[in-house]
Amino acid sequence: MSPQVMVVPTGTANLASVLAAFRRLGAGTDIAHEASEVADAAWVVVPGVGSFGAAMGALDGAGMRAALVDRVSAGRPTLAICVGMQLLAETSEESPEQAGLGVIEGRLDRFGPGLRVPQMGWNQVTAGPGCRFLEDGWAYFANSYRLGRIPSGWAGATSDYGGGYVAGLERDGVLACQFHPELSGPWGSALLARWLEAVT
Repeated sequence: MSPQVMVVPTGTANLASVLAAFRRLGAGTDIAHEASEVADAAWVVVPGVGSFGAAMGALDGAGMRAALVDRVSAGRPTLAICVGMQLLAETSEESPEQAGLGVIEGRLDRFGPGLRVPQMGWNQVTAGPGCRFLEDGWAYFANSYRLGRIPSGWAGATSDYGGGYVAGLERDGVLACQFHPELSGPWGSALLARWLEAVT
């Protein structure tokens, strides 16, 4: 039986690329409309393109905050992409009035002065100790804000753009990518396959 991936609509996501990436891997896909679908799914994806505040507002408006916090806190298979990863944090400089999901410690800060933002294009990812999904390679990024350090209790990967920052995090079945694995060629596709296979 093929995996069935539930995708959470954040209101800002490029859903077509995410859905296509999983379909190429033989997975079925569906869009979540209720919190119970997020709670009950075997695999959940939180994509994101756009602003922290708008994406978090969409999740809160759909009543999905608690279900996502419960999933990630329990280590159940959940993939968060780009702004989706940022939503796991406590807050972001981009939308300081908007609370994130708060399942990882820290605040997202804008890249420093003198750097072109958003960072658009390919950058190297270096996996740290304890990673089983994340591996060294090149990934496609599109971000203006970044998490500065790997939080306690998480394994992670880093990248560099005017200084080091967190490229990805993982713990149990949770994988959070600041980059876009769905746009990162064979390396990204292999990463998605490893995440799916972990609970297949």
